[in-house]
Amino acid sequence: MPTLILVRHGRSTANTSGLLAGWTPGIALDERGTAQAAALPGRLAGLPISEVVASPLQRCQETIRPLLDARPGLTAHTDERIGEAHYGDWSGRKLAELKDEPLMEVVQAHPSTAAFPGGESMRGMQTRAAEAVREWNARVERDHGADAVYLMCSHGDIIKSLVADALGLHLDLFQRISVDPCSVTAIRYTRLRPFLVRLGDTGDFASLAPREEPAGEDAPVGGGAGAP
Repeated sequence: MPTLILVRHGRSTANTSGLLAGWTPGIALDERGTAQAAALPGRLAGLPISEVVASPLQRCQETIRPLLDARPGLTAHTDERIGEAHYGDWSGRKLAELKDEPLMEVVQAHPSTAAFPGGESMRGMQTRAAEAVREWNARVERDHGADAVYLMCSHGDIIKSLVADALGLHLDLFQRISVDPCSVTAIRYTRLRPFLVRLGDTGDFASLAPREEPAGEDAPVGGGAGAP
């Protein structure tokens, strides 16, 4: 079965302003995110990518554009099932405001039971994304062979939930996973089990350095902004 390269979109204007973007339209890459996207073709130069699948949201489409420009023969697809979580009434709100919502404690500790007001459940989010991956695995293997490599550009919570699915982790543990903007995560699927071979790789260790303001114990809903 194929190897899946999961790329989180580059840093966005919502990341730097502390907003939970969700499906809010008009959320673009910021200056750093644009640079991260521009560097992506070089980082992936050694990979024979057969297909690209992306979330329909602007920040993902902008992230894959330099890669598609560098490989004009590469076929690109859009799949709403790997689009951001539908945060409903939380969309577009400041994360600093949301931290005091009673639901946030559930999102952090028991996400499998969390459902966003006016949106979807986190369990539903994981289910649709995992179904998309299984269908694309079969399609890519059929069209390009069992050793094919393909890429999906998606969002922090989606990628974390797919990693949890691949590792057989309960969704309640997925907040222990971290993927920075424009990070690369790779999962090699086989007949018996998936193998996680890269997780949140940016090639930049700046995010590991101590910060002036401690990162805190909560997982950043939506994925966070990465290194300062």
